[in-house]
Amino acid sequence: MFASVHSEGSTFSGAEIALVIVVVVLIGLSAFFALSETAITRTSKVKAMALSEAHRRGSTSLLRLVEHPEKNIPVVLFTLQLCTLVAATLVGVVSDHVFGPWGVAVATAFEVVVIFVFAELAPKTWAIQHAERAALLMAPLLLAVVTFPPLRWTTHALIKASNWVLPGKGLKEGPYVTEGELLAMADTAAEEEVIEGEERKLIHSIIDFGDTVAREVMVPRPDMLVVQSDARIRDAADTAATAGYSRIPVYGQGIDDIVGVVYVKDMMRAEREGRDEQQVSTVMRQAQFVPESKRIAEVMREMQAGKQHLAIVVDEYGGTAGLITLEDVLEELVGEISDEYDVARPRVERLGDGRLQVDGGLTIDEANELTGIELPQGAWDTVGGLLYNLLGHVPVEGEGADCDGHRLVAQQVTGRRIASVLISTLREAGEESPESEPRSTAD
Repeated sequence: MFASVHSEGSTFSGAEIALVIVVVVLIGLSAFFALSETAITRTSKVKAMALSEAHRRGSTSLLRLVEHPEKNIPVVLFTLQLCTLVAATLVGVVSDHVFGPWGVAVATAFEVVVIFVFAELAPKTWAIQHAERAALLMAPLLLAVVTFPPLRWTTHALIKASNWVLPGKGLKEGPYVTEGELLAMADTAAEEEVIEGEERKLIHSIIDFGDTVAREVMVPRPDMLVVQSDARIRDAADTAATAGYSRIPVYGQGIDDIVGVVYVKDMMRAEREGRDEQQVSTVMRQAQFVPESKRIAEVMREMQAGKQHLAIVVDEYGGTAGLITLEDVLEELVGEISDEYDVARPRVERLGDGRLQVDGGLTIDEANELTGIELPQGAWDTVGGLLYNLLGHVPVEGEGADCDGHRLVAQQVTGRRIASVLISTLREAGEESPESEPRSTAD
């Protein structure tokens, strides 16, 4: 039968017509699975949950699909490849029977143009342009396909074979949108006025919140206000009232020996009861301690669980590195929280000649964000720490160093602490540094 048709080269037999119909059906199925693959990978679980809560048609099936993409996507990919390969094979068979020696060329052209355009490019493009609509349309039928036992078993067996050749565990469930992508989306949404600028800042703060450790937000040891355990309650209460604090750490042999925390309200109660001459240790409470490398998200949960508003930060040797308050943690999310006791002092002040006056205790990340310059990261946390590293010694006021095209000058030094740093570009300073490495300008 095929030989007669081949010699005539102008008619299709009944078997070949059936094969053509099968090819058309397979191309249609390939288009469906290509659309489904794009739709399911571009739909997050949160989006599917929102559609389900809105009772959109097909949302229940869609939610089941995106809840376990590591199980469903391989089945979709396998079925897509199966339909495409079988369709391509059948096209080659029919072309060979009908067109003879030219059959290979005809089949190749058909597969490249028709299958690529109509079974791959067009459905995926439409799914990208109409992601929500495509996901809801394909979800019920696709769910039936991916839960069909023979397909799931076959896919699982092939994944096992793949892992035997190249060890792995297949597609794992995890974040399909990275932190960088989330930040980029927030920036784009703010630029297009989809969200407010403050909302963009909050999104950035929430994402950065997970990577911030206690050392970066604590009140450093030199700035801690502490009282000795044998101090009188009256004196400790006066100290707290003068500073405007509601809680003060209590130390024993030294600041590295924090033995508790005293609350102003407890001292006021003791004074009303006539116990103001007693030692602070009689009214102090137990202190909470956290390592300086602990993430502040975990610190916040521990403070909430322990109903604590203040914790002592300790270094790797057990010494006191600083203290952290619940307010410090919250400020990482919502920005500075000022009360009537806080002295308004700008962390960054732009001077008239283009120079910047920066708080020495400002972290490098905050300084870069507020000033728009790029100070280098390293073993230091603050601008003052960077200048310390550049100089290699405790500076005197007016001493500075060059770093990455900028000059950092110790404007105010209190004891051994750099309280304020003046930053200017080398052009504004009227100097050129021929060296690529930072250099001291002390001499």
